[in-house]
Order: sequence, then C-alpha cells, then structure tokens
Amino acid sequence: MSGVAPRLDVALRGRLGSFGYDVAFASPGSVTALFGPSGAGKSSIASAIAGIVRPDEGHVRLDGTVFFDAARGVNVPPHRRGIGYVFQDARLFPHLSVERNLRFGLERARDRAVYAAFDDVVSLLAIGPLLGRKPRGLSGGERQRVALGRALLGQPKLLVLDEPLASLDAGHRGEILPYLTGLRDAYSVPMVYVSHTIDEVVRLATHVVLVARGGVVATGPVEEIFSRADLRAHTGRRFEASSIVDATVVAHREEWHLTEVALGRARLAVPAVDAPSGTRLRLRIRARDVALAHREPVDSSITGRLPGHVAEIVPRDGPYAEVRVDIGSASVWALVTRQSVDRMGLAIGMPIWCLVKTVALDNRLVSPAPPA
Repeated sequence: MSGVAPRLDVALRGRLGSFGYDVAFASPGSVTALFGPSGAGKSSIASAIAGIVRPDEGHVRLDGTVFFDAARGVNVPPHRRGIGYVFQDARLFPHLSVERNLRFGLERARDRAVYAAFDDVVSLLAIGPLLGRKPRGLSGGERQRVALGRALLGQPKLLVLDEPLASLDAGHRGEILPYLTGLRDAYSVPMVYVSHTIDEVVRLATHVVLVARGGVVATGPVEEIFSRADLRAHTGRRFEASSIVDATVVAHREEWHLTEVALGRARLAVPAVDAPSGTRLRLRIRARDVALAHREPVDSSITGRLPGHVAEIVPRDGPYAEVRVDIGSASVWALVTRQSVDRMGLAIGMPIWCLVKTVALDNRLVSPAPPA
C-alpha cells in the first residue's frame, strides 16, 4: 500500500470520572505520537478516537471519513470504524493458537480490501515459529508481536497502539521496536502511538501531540517538538534535552565498526548501522553529549565535529545553559555551564564547532528515518 497517509483531524471534549480532557489536533504524519507523562490523558484520547469511550463534544475524522461528530449526532460504533487497537497487555484469546488469533483479525476484515496478507504479516513480525503455540507459552514480546499482527490483519484504516511496550522490560522493548519501524515502513496505514518514552517516539513517529493534564500543549513534527527549548518541561528533564536530526549514510568503516553519515555538508561517525549508502537515518543527539569549541580540535579523540553558528543561548536553573547551534538545515543543542558561556564569550551569530563523541550515539539513538 503506497501514497500519503490520511490526515487525522481530532477535536474532543469529555470526562472520564473525575478526569476531563479537551484536545484538538490535526496530523498529516504517518505515525502520530500522543506523548506525555502517565495520567496526562493520552489513553483517554486514544480510546475516544477508537470509539471505546464517547466524548461529550467534538469530532474525529480520518481522510474525510467522519467517525464521530457530536454536533451532527454521528457516532460510528467501534467495530465499524475500521480501527485496529493494540493495548498494553496483548489481550489475545488464550484458548486459541497464535494462528487462530491472527486469522480472527482476517475474519473481521471480510468487507475491506486486503493490503496486509497473512504470510506477509507473519514474515514481517517473525512469528511463523509461533503459529501452533498458545498465548500462555509466549514471552511478553512475542505476545505483543502477535497482537500487532492480529490488528494489522484486520486491514484497518487506522492503527491505535496504546503504550504497547509499557508492560515489557527494557530488553523486550528493544526487541519490539524494529518490528514497529518495519510495520511503519511496509504499510501506509496511519498510526496513533501512545507513549511516555522519548526513545520510542523519536524512533517511530513523524508527528507529535504533546499532552498534559488532559490538554494539548503543542503539536508538530518530531524534530521540531523535541528540539524546542520552551517545551523542555514537557519533553524531558534537563539532562535528556536533545536534538533530533536526519542524516544520510555515506560510507561504512568496517575495520572500525563505524558508519559515516552526512548532516548536510558535515560528517559524523556513528556505531555501525546495517544499511546501504543513501539510507536516511534519524539521530537523537543529547545536549549533554555535545561540547563546544571556537576552533576545530587538531588532536582530540572526539571525531564528531560539526561547524555552525550560535543561534540561541538559553540560561537554565543552577549553573547550566543551553546553546543552539545552526549547522545548515539542522540545529544541535549543547548543554554547558553558564561559566563556559561567559568564558568563551558566546554570542548570537558567532562561528562555533559542536563536538560529539561517537560513543554517545548508541543504537538507541540511531534509527531508520520515517518515509519522507
């Protein structure tokens, strides 16, 4: 299935017990992340989109199709919306084999065009060896892969993934993420991905809706939202401040187990990536891992050297300051001390070098970029 993902248009107001939500956003992206802390209202919004709960006011539209419109009295039942929903717990049928669980998804799609064939989904999620087993004999990661497959085999118009990795330990989360990016890239079905984990959102999403206390704080492309200094209180603690940049594979240094990538005209080495030249990657560069220098070091172990100009200086609490450096079409943030800002005489427009240690860019921070 190819083409531009449908536009998701949401405006909802309602209450669940003592909790109220009032949100509005429109996403052109293929993967829209609802991001925010636990208790922010993300799952309530996802449930309202899917029709599991009914809002008091508002609408939900997908590519012009109206799922809910309170003013017009439209409320399409959940099973008629064509939305695949994956919960934190897989919710597989315990008495059915993996294959029967998967085929249940196909049975629900009798009246829809098939774009995700059974064998293709089984291969994509590497669940062929599990087909004859029952859910109780699967690991948490295996159960979630089967749940993803079942949802996709329903040939949904939209996939809603409600913190599908939250119940897994760090190892199993890392195991599932490549399958999610593979699913994103193989099919153009739009997704709503609920998470409170920056690494997941950066790896998967194209668009972010930042949620707090039942409302929308900001919405926009991943690169923009997680790079905005004014949103730091919502996007991460001081030491998690990051820049999200796209890069392109240009060469592999196999003897050093490194991959060279291009950020515009600049070059940066990252731990080896199994991808051919020309592949687009997304890098998350943490501000705490960036140092600044007036001149390119002549003799230094830090080989990541990005020339640019100081674009913004933001004082922070205590001894810290964040400095944004424009490096062509992208920007990189550096977390330094206020003393360093003063000692170096940093000023807007000043030429500067960003120094990035390759060892800081581990595999969690380097991932395939979403399709353009």
